[in-house]
Amino acid sequence: MRHIEIMDTTLRDGEQTSGVNFVPHEKLLIARFLLQNAKVDRIEIASARVSEGERDSVAEICSWAGKNGCLERVEVLGFVDGTTSADWIAGCGAKVMNLLAKGSERHCREQLGKTPEEHFEQVRAAIEYARGKGLEVNLYLEDWSNGMKNSPEYVFFLVEALKGCGIRRFMLPDTLGVLSPAKVTEYVGQMVSRFPEIHFDFHAHNDYDLAVANTLAAVKAGCRGAHTCVNGLGERAGNAPLASVQAVLADMAEVETGVDESRLHELSRLVSSYSCTPIPANRPIVGDNVFTQVAGVHADGDKKNNLYCNDLLPERFGRKREYALGKTSGKANILKNLENMHLDLTPEQTRRVTDRIIELGDKKETVTPDDLPFIVSDVLGHDLAQENVKLLSYMVSTAHGLKPTAIVKMEVKGKVYQEQASGDGQYDAFVRAVRHIFRDHLKLEFPWLSDYSVSIPPGGRTDALVQTRIDWDYNGRTIHTRGLDADQVEAAIKATMKMLNIIVQ
Repeated sequence: MRHIEIMDTTLRDGEQTSGVNFVPHEKLLIARFLLQNAKVDRIEIASARVSEGERDSVAEICSWAGKNGCLERVEVLGFVDGTTSADWIAGCGAKVMNLLAKGSERHCREQLGKTPEEHFEQVRAAIEYARGKGLEVNLYLEDWSNGMKNSPEYVFFLVEALKGCGIRRFMLPDTLGVLSPAKVTEYVGQMVSRFPEIHFDFHAHNDYDLAVANTLAAVKAGCRGAHTCVNGLGERAGNAPLASVQAVLADMAEVETGVDESRLHELSRLVSSYSCTPIPANRPIVGDNVFTQVAGVHADGDKKNNLYCNDLLPERFGRKREYALGKTSGKANILKNLENMHLDLTPEQTRRVTDRIIELGDKKETVTPDDLPFIVSDVLGHDLAQENVKLLSYMVSTAHGLKPTAIVKMEVKGKVYQEQASGDGQYDAFVRAVRHIFRDHLKLEFPWLSDYSVSIPPGGRTDALVQTRIDWDYNGRTIHTRGLDADQVEAAIKATMKMLNIIVQ
């Protein structure tokens, strides 16, 4: 199978997302994950001359990459500015410059105010100087898509004139995201047929939501490399998302990459955290909902020889399939969740539980699989999920200049315990006190909080109820709990009590 290079530009083009700025240690951690864990072929980490902070970041990444044998996989964007960019990049310890040249005659004449011949001479001189500094050079043809549309003779002249200058890769950006898959096939096909010996990369933008489709078309037309950004970050509508490109190329292009699919979800969450950019729940591959079946007929079909599964198996990406609970889920979804929890109900009991979940769905209540034992207990009136942990009383306090404190009194399986603790906030103090009870008195493992979010419930108002969602990491298993209350701390405490009953049960 043909190997396609994946060049991820999250740390350069992705950082051009409005409001996104990575500090140096975040850039280093993302770079390490991309190269060592996700195993992309190359990364583009910065633009030359941006700032002193960027210089420090590039130097730190290059120092790490040099010690770990992957410095040639780290690239920095440079400009046709004489010797300035090459000196900046070499001074940071990098070995690869991605030089930005003009790929359309209009950009050349109107933005630079130069003739194609003048621009060529400046590009050639910048390449010659960079190579003399020991840098490998790749060449971006900025606005290449419009260049092929409006001035293909200019594009062919530039490539023909520069192909003997020692350029490693020619990179073809759809800078304004204006291409369709048919046009990508046509334009890339012309480039490959005219210059079969040249390595071409394709760099898509997502303005028409076609970045992934265009990348697939480019690879099928002969490009040897594809550019991506984690979570589709990038200017305006963003770039081609790494996870989606990987899945599409693996399943639809009959090519291979070196990417480790099982680490992409973890990478997505890391970048989301550092970029402060949430992942849409329906984002393919990495969104919270994409491996969740909602309709009952789908769960029924999965039970009957996986009739509603495709090649995008969640296990490929380090995830698992889930079956949502709500008014459209039906009996099949309930049975799937009961099966996962090893709960065996009669058909009549299942019907009653289903009716209860539908009733909650009609009220816009969010039902999770972790709620199911409590719903079963409530509906059937027995102790499948009895309340083994009860909060008898608590007090949280805060004062200026002092850490918040909490005193907690609770009953666990009929025995009463009391502890107190201080923390960085009222809720943190409460959790620390509860952790003392579970670890010191009960000798039980206590989960770690992995995610915490507060939102107004659907249809709510800022002066009404708040919903707190907490994700807990418990021995490799993730427990999702929610609490609803007018007070944010109280809502979080309710979610915590639900988690404690789950682990004790």
